[in-house]
Amino acid sequence: MISVVVPARNEAGRIATVLQNLGTLPVDHIIVIANGSKDATMREILSLRLPKLQIIYFHDCLGIDVPRAIGAKVALSLGSDVVAFVDGDMVGTFNENLMELADGITLKHLDLALTNCYPSPPRHIERYNPTFQWRLNLNKELGLEKKIGLASTAHGPHAVSRRLLETIPAREIAVPPVVMALARQAKLRLDVATTIPHYRLGSSIKNQIHTNKIIDTIVGDCLEAIAAFRGEPRTRQWQNSTYLGYHSERRFDLLDLFLSENGRS
Repeated sequence: MISVVVPARNEAGRIATVLQNLGTLPVDHIIVIANGSKDATMREILSLRLPKLQIIYFHDCLGIDVPRAIGAKVALSLGSDVVAFVDGDMVGTFNENLMELADGITLKHLDLALTNCYPSPPRHIERYNPTFQWRLNLNKELGLEKKIGLASTAHGPHAVSRRLLETIPAREIAVPPVVMALARQAKLRLDVATTIPHYRLGSSIKNQIHTNKIIDTIVGDCLEAIAAFRGEPRTRQWQNSTYLGYHSERRFDLLDLFLSENGRS
């Protein structure tokens, strides 16, 4: 059984395209985690009447990546063997790639199937977005730099196996790079299963304030992941700077409540 988890907050004008694309795939469930929207997102979702659609609604904003953890828990409870994650603003056409991710789990027996969004990475990544360097730092720490390059759960669609969801606590999925660290620690199998150049994702373009906060979020997440892999106390600090970004807005309280009410995995 294959499920796709789609977090959606204020995605009016985009979410219908995303779900219509997914609706043509041979998957069993499309699980939308609708949270904190102040626009017509819910109206667009409901108007589609997709038979595969499962809607989990939260009045409050859950914060970045927390919807993934909730969606993963729902997918596991439905009996899913493969769970893919696609952001609610990704209007690009990459259905074939999503099936390659699913095949990575079912045919290649991966536990974490990643997307390579940078098939031609910049030669001097330290001059670019700091997330490039920290994704590479994490992948080096995990001994995977040569195998997966810059691929990360923090960027692009990816898929996980039922075994991963039964091994790693659902709460950890709310900090995506930590999933890579814990999967590696548990000797689960992870690799790149498809390539989607970043521009083909069709993600919405945000302002510079958002971009800066995303950078800090991912850098902090990678720092947490490195600490988790080493079995050290989690930290988001590096050289006297603390990288929080959107991390402080992650509603772990609502996630914990949901998990307690639905049985922790």
